[in-house]
Amino acid sequence: MIAIVISVFMTLEVFGQEMYQPVYISVQKMHWNMDKKDFKMEDWVAMEKEFLDKVIQKNDLIIASNVLLHSMTPDNTELLYVTVYNSWDAIEKAADKNGELIRAAWPDVEKRRAFFTNRRSYYDRSHSDEIFMSYPGAKSLKKEDGKRYYFYVRKNYMAFPEGGSADEFDSLSKEYIENVFHKNNLIKAYYPHVHLYGTNSRDFIEVFVVESMADLEKMFESNDKLYKEHWPDEAKRKDMEAKMEKYFLPNHSDYLYRLVPELSKG
Repeated sequence: MIAIVISVFMTLEVFGQEMYQPVYISVQKMHWNMDKKDFKMEDWVAMEKEFLDKVIQKNDLIIASNVLLHSMTPDNTELLYVTVYNSWDAIEKAADKNGELIRAAWPDVEKRRAFFTNRRSYYDRSHSDEIFMSYPGAKSLKKEDGKRYYFYVRKNYMAFPEGGSADEFDSLSKEYIENVFHKNNLIKAYYPHVHLYGTNSRDFIEVFVVESMADLEKMFESNDKLYKEHWPDEAKRKDMEAKMEKYFLPNHSDYLYRLVPELSKG
């Protein structure tokens, strides 16, 4: 059990032949201010695009960022700000750098106050923050300008079985990811990551990026086909499933978001 905790929550095991270097992902869940009377999506995008261009794009401690809107989730007011860093230390340093860039972009105090008062008016006061560490096996997105990809988020929950091992978990994960997800052309990107800071220490998150709702449905069918092609023997498939399933609780959660391409970095 200890070995699995080291592997899943520190993610420093060897995945293949090279030492894996994780990235760190902060996810801030915001909520729309449903009482805002003059809301226009194009105005909100323009305002956030200004902030992106003047601050986020110029902050070299932020290696990537995305804004995701609710598509199919329990709360239609939610939107996610996802930011990626090369290290844990970079998270705090990036916040300080943002402050410097904000003051440089809006040197006039009154104009700065007006911009951020307007920005805050789009959001409810409540929000939540989580930080994750990437797990090996990502398939990076090659973005096409203006494409509003769908992000299907599957939240799994780790079980930490007695008698399990980091080597087995990593080996099973690697074989499945490389022979199913990486070979599925409908999956434009795949991002697995694990809990570091947030509400549930069991979280093992998988993000699948597809081009359309139709492709999302086809993705599951293609995954099943590739799975059976790699493990054609039914007995071996059942053995693999039994080994893998012991590392997860039987329940999981599903969420679907839509990318705002104008507000992406990286």
